[in-house]
Amino acid sequence: MSDFHELQLTLDLPDSLPAADVALLRWHLGEKNEESPDPDAYPLLSARGPAARIGGTLVGDIQRGERGWALTARQEVHPDEFDELRQLVEWLAARTSTFGTIGYLRSLERDVPDVLVADPAAGTAHRLTLQPGRSTEDQLIPDPWS
Repeated sequence: MSDFHELQLTLDLPDSLPAADVALLRWHLGEKNEESPDPDAYPLLSARGPAARIGGTLVGDIQRGERGWALTARQEVHPDEFDELRQLVEWLAARTSTFGTIGYLRSLERDVPDVLVADPAAGTAHRLTLQPGRSTEDQLIPDPWS
């Protein structure tokens, strides 16, 4: 049994995104080697190369395009990181210009991922659990301790 999950994020952010927000994303992507003011913080989307558990590769990138900023990340994550990841995804949801699916979260024990869905008008996101015969809206990133 594996505790690891696959996290995929694919979303757009407005061209008007403040420089400080872009810098924070670049830090989380591992593009900046600056120390965080919080000694316990670390980049959440910085892993690169072959994935050890989920297959494929681990990626993370932000690029400026026609619609503003385009962000894509695919990472192996552990439930110990879920609180920080929830905060980051909620932060992204409050800023994204993408309506609807912004990513997926899949336990390695499951075949079907949960869908992360944003509502830019409300600045929120939720997790939609898809299971055969059942579909539910759950907490954005689950609390492994509840």
